[in-house]
Amino acid sequence: MAEDAKNVARFQVLRSDKVNVRAGPATSYPIDWVFTRKGMPVEVVASFDTWRKIRDVEGTEGWVHQGMLAGRRSVIVQGREPKPLRGAAKNDAPPVASLEPGVIARLLRCEPVWCEVRVDSYRGWMTHEELWGVGPGEVVQ
Repeated sequence: MAEDAKNVARFQVLRSDKVNVRAGPATSYPIDWVFTRKGMPVEVVASFDTWRKIRDVEGTEGWVHQGMLAGRRSVIVQGREPKPLRGAAKNDAPPVASLEPGVIARLLRCEPVWCEVRVDSYRGWMTHEELWGVGPGEVVQ
């Protein structure tokens, strides 16, 4: 049980383009909806046996089998306007790309303020506040 408690409140990604999200932690519970975006980050907020209760970027929660989650990390660009992907972890660094809200980026690493991400062939830096899928000030190596 200590193992489960340690693993609660962490981010993972969806392993498949079709992930059934259920009302409870078993196949006997009805499917509330289906996620169709492989690689999308979700926050694991609870565990029960082989089931994980997840929350998406919009705050919607439900249960998925642990086999539908992968440990690698990704993030979603937040906001209403495109955000610059900067060439260095500085506000005045020139942008290498502009990312639309909702774009999923692979999380490479994070410092307390900045995260390095990759989208297709673009690699650069964004602040924690511009991203969902990483905790405030979280360090990822």
